[in-house]
Amino acid sequence: MSATTSPSPVPTDDDQASVPVRVGVALALGCFLWLGPYLGVNAVLLPARVAEIAPQEKTGVIALLATVAMIVATLANVLIGAFSDLTRSRWGRRSPWLIVGSIGSAAMLLAVGRASTVGQLVLLWAIYQVFLNAIVAPLLAVISDRIAPRHRGTISSIYAFGYSAGLYGGQIIGAQFLGGLWAGFVVLAALTLLSGPVAVLLLREPSSRDLPRRGLSKAMLLDSFSLPRTDCRDYYLALFGKFLIISATFAISGYQLYILTDYMRLGDGSTAGYISSIATILMITALVMSAISGPVSDRIGRRKLPVVVAGVLVAVGVLVPAVSDSPWTMLVYAVIAGVGMGAFNAVDQALNVEVLPNQDTAAKDLGVLNLANTGGQIVGPIVAAAAISAIGYRAMFPLAAALALVGCVLILMIRRVR
Repeated sequence: MSATTSPSPVPTDDDQASVPVRVGVALALGCFLWLGPYLGVNAVLLPARVAEIAPQEKTGVIALLATVAMIVATLANVLIGAFSDLTRSRWGRRSPWLIVGSIGSAAMLLAVGRASTVGQLVLLWAIYQVFLNAIVAPLLAVISDRIAPRHRGTISSIYAFGYSAGLYGGQIIGAQFLGGLWAGFVVLAALTLLSGPVAVLLLREPSSRDLPRRGLSKAMLLDSFSLPRTDCRDYYLALFGKFLIISATFAISGYQLYILTDYMRLGDGSTAGYISSIATILMITALVMSAISGPVSDRIGRRKLPVVVAGVLVAVGVLVPAVSDSPWTMLVYAVIAGVGMGAFNAVDQALNVEVLPNQDTAAKDLGVLNLANTGGQIVGPIVAAAAISAIGYRAMFPLAAALALVGCVLILMIRRVR
């Protein structure tokens, strides 16, 4: 079934004269309330808990947890997205999953905080990934379900504001509880518990009972649970373009500490100061560009152009430290790449919605597109490590820039979106 035959009641530009701000706020708050706790735990509390349980094996355990999380999240994103697309209930297609995901994620965070062995940690962290993706995939699909094309840039921008706040704010919150890990797990679990209910109350999703149902068949299973197979050229260009741009940014951010200490030869005291400065710049630029870029995209009626300009800024930013091994280049990188990533995050979701091959499998297909974030976070540092090992630190910067530029070329090749 193609997008043109979709029976789902997606608003047209004529149907939705004004920006549905309430829906945008629901998306931003829902995103912040799952992403902030996730990063606060993943980047701060979980490593600290591992250090308590297995201090001699902590690096290996963290790698194991990351690997398990990636595998489980990949499968859960696709499967739960598909089940959400097929859900018919008086509460809609997305709301039931948001509630279940929030309750389950909060419970698993509390369980992780009480885990006493590595085996328990791995099992509970895997189950947490399942519940977490019951929030992520359905929430992303709301843009496709409820937002007319003329407003998608603005709503994507509001969503990106919540995303950026969670991305940087979660780790700040988590860091406040290093002296009392259990209290941190409780607070972040409580925030997670709010994610689904807050989003559901603001979304007021209509019933999905009247949406057409598809009988069980081979075609239905393939459409619902497999990767897109027809009318999907632009979809895959968007997927791999996003993957390469994300990889470029994480090639640098993943090695930020070692760039400052090994490439730029800074001492511990100076390194801490620069890391704080870089993080502050990245947060401010992300929040500012999140607020600006989406509405501009709607105003000019373009998605590809803002995304490509953002990708080029990322390429320029990650290339700057190759010019000199002086620490100021990392501050310039943070400004330029930060502006680029802020703009990219603000418009990218709108572009993703508009390349979907099938409106009826939006949650599943957007879930797959979202995996470009996870994949880029993993592949970027691997590529950087290979460049450092083969040539040295100076090689990683032009290589990261090349990744971003190739990603821009792929985005430019998209045909159905202006």
